[in-house]
Amino acid sequence: MARHYEAEELLPPVLSATDIQKFLGIGQRQVYELLNSEDLHAARVGRRLFVSRAVFIEWLEGKTEESEVKRER
Repeated sequence: MARHYEAEELLPPVLSATDIQKFLGIGQRQVYELLNSEDLHAARVGRRLFVSRAVFIEWLEGKTEESEVKRER
């Protein structure tokens, strides 16, 4: 699948909740629901949550391990 996100190279290597909020154009509550869900692997540093750009883009494109397993069945 080709990537359709011209702005993805503008994202920092590690994304904060604010970065994700701005990129997706969603509210703060929605961002934290996503970061606290099992859908996206986030690393916690103190009280802050971070996601690597590569993990975020894979999630955005639907390339998670869980979806890969479901497709194989």
